[in-house]
Amino acid sequence: MHVQLMKTLLNGRDRNEVLHRLSKVRSDSQRRWGSMSAHQMICHLSDSFRTALGEKQISLSSTLFKRTIYKWAALWVPLQWPHGIKTRPEMDQQQGGTRPVEFASDVEKLGTLFDGSVAGRANSPLMQCLVSCRGLSGCGMPTSTWITT
Repeated sequence: MHVQLMKTLLNGRDRNEVLHRLSKVRSDSQRRWGSMSAHQMICHLSDSFRTALGEKQISLSSTLFKRTIYKWAALWVPLQWPHGIKTRPEMDQQQGGTRPVEFASDVEKLGTLFDGSVAGRANSPLMQCLVSCRGLSGCGMPTSTWITT
């Protein structure tokens, strides 16, 4: 049985893979999962980094189950995330998330947050959660399903 370790943005190879995949996303890229447009996904990822850096506050999960077992399963169980599970309202670009403005500038902001987050916060507990590629979106949905290969 082969067990694949979770990828992490703290690993240079994994980080470069994600950056390469992000560089291929265009404003007209078709979604592969969920309901966000490519532009909304870029802003969603930026909001996830802002949360990990303490620049954006999100509401807490309301139950002990969601904060423990549910969160653990979302991050560590190697199953595809089910469709229809909503992200936190503060991360939803149609609710309280950062609204897309101009694609190129929003991608540039994401790059700045990405670089600053990985370089400056590698040891914080929130960053440890955020930098796992499976948890990159802040909700456990595998971001790799959105980013083109």
